[in-house]
Amino acid sequence: MIASKFRVNRQITRRGFTLMELMIVVAIIFIILAIAVPKYNNARMQANELSALRMVGTLHTTQAQYQSQFGKYAVTLQELGPPPSGQPGPAAADLIPGELAKGKKSGFLFQMQGTPGGYTLTVVPETYNSSGRRSFFSDQSMVIRENWGPEPATVSSKEVGN
Repeated sequence: MIASKFRVNRQITRRGFTLMELMIVVAIIFIILAIAVPKYNNARMQANELSALRMVGTLHTTQAQYQSQFGKYAVTLQELGPPPSGQPGPAAADLIPGELAKGKKSGFLFQMQGTPGGYTLTVVPETYNSSGRRSFFSDQSMVIRENWGPEPATVSSKEVGN
């Protein structure tokens, strides 16, 4: 009789988790994700913005090099980019990567225009508040300006770091 009771109790021993326990674990995972995802998105946007700022610096350096080689500033990004074929020249100096020459890098859109005395550079997020929250403006003066918001930065926007 004792042996049969032992067998019955042994069969009742549960294995696995109850539905309630699983629901609690899933709820905890969702809470952690709700905290972590926005922080990850903010970190990604900051990294994109830092990359865009570095690309502006790179474009200033390559513009100085282009001006030294060809006696004028490039008026488009394509003039600084790689040639479709053949040797580099004024139409495609091969000073920046092809992706940047196409006007897109790290979630930002780059646009360069020639001016009588130099060039202007406008950099805006591809998707505001997703790839970035700031836009940038610069020109041959090499002063980088920023605007926090969806409107592009202009020559009258505040300087980066001020």
